[in-house]
Amino acid sequence: MKYLITTFLLFLLVSFGFSQKPRARELGVPFKGTTGTFNAITDVKGIEVGHTTIISGEGKNVAGKGPIRTGVTAIFPRGKEKKFSPVYANWYSLNGNGEMTGTTWVTESGFLETPIMITNTNSVGVVRDAVLKWYVETDWYKGENWWYTYPLVAETYDGFLNDIYGFHVKEKHVFEAIDNARSGKVPEGNVGGGTGMMCLGFKGGIGTSSRVVDIRGTSYTLGTLVQSNFGAKRNLTIAGVPVGVELKDTLNYVFNAPPQSNRKEGDGSIIIIVATDAPLLPHQLKRIAQRAALGVGVVGGRGSNGSGDIFLAFSTANESAFSRNETTNVEVFPNDLISPLFEATVQAVEEAIINAMVAAETMEGINGNKAHAIPHDLLIDVLKKYSRIK
Repeated sequence: MKYLITTFLLFLLVSFGFSQKPRARELGVPFKGTTGTFNAITDVKGIEVGHTTIISGEGKNVAGKGPIRTGVTAIFPRGKEKKFSPVYANWYSLNGNGEMTGTTWVTESGFLETPIMITNTNSVGVVRDAVLKWYVETDWYKGENWWYTYPLVAETYDGFLNDIYGFHVKEKHVFEAIDNARSGKVPEGNVGGGTGMMCLGFKGGIGTSSRVVDIRGTSYTLGTLVQSNFGAKRNLTIAGVPVGVELKDTLNYVFNAPPQSNRKEGDGSIIIIVATDAPLLPHQLKRIAQRAALGVGVVGGRGSNGSGDIFLAFSTANESAFSRNETTNVEVFPNDLISPLFEATVQAVEEAIINAMVAAETMEGINGNKAHAIPHDLLIDVLKKYSRIK
């Protein structure tokens, strides 16, 4: 009887779409490097990720009513329960046609003091304000009666599919994303802030990946999470194969009603978060963030004028480094040993972007505009054609 109940529950999960989505490796896409347990940013101990996904309506765009295809993603470097526990961090902009609030103080202080929130372009303000309210309600600053903070909120533009001028992300959605933050497996594709995003000619969204590297007998983990919404189809490259060229006439974006978008091919944005447990200092994390750009380039990103390509890197090591009043001691990682972490960054960013595309599903949004998911069968055929998989 127990077996029959379990089988029936599994049938329901599969039937109603709750089964685990395939990932790029499961399709046979070859990647270099060794992954962590979940092949996700959460392989870095302590990190939690949560999403709120908002999908509603169809047909003609009526501002304020929809259709809605958007959401919020939350990343906690040390988990929600740690509360105020700053991490060393730094950031880099490949092309600055976008926003990531709070970065001025990250660079100036060397610390990230807040969770990381990712949403759509027009919802940065409401997300920032909601995070501030959440701090107050949860005593984020642990009893301090005077504090200041600059929430870190990043964005990409989902106005091709979403009623972006309807301002549908509300305070409650921010709280939900925070409440949903967990360790372990990270949902990918059309979820959270990535719900309405597109990438390199196909549907994009949230993706994640990780690498484990051994440096002189010590194992370090590096993980990435991307909100991927960038690039021209003609440049899409997977496992060294010109997939975009091969699929140039396959399932292109569809505009079904005016007004036509002014979006130029290659426009869009990508937000990349890189995390590691290696004891890197802020100037070294700047170097890590810069290498994220190489991962974008590997898959076909070019840092177009209309793209906001903004990357942040942080380290969960040196947990006791931050103090307002006391001198602290920290562990320092030698620059001469850092190159394997650079390579891990490039590899993990590349795979995270492809994971976002593989997990994404075809989505129709405002005015019938449609972004097609990359067809798994045709992708496999192209990779076989170039002998990248058997």
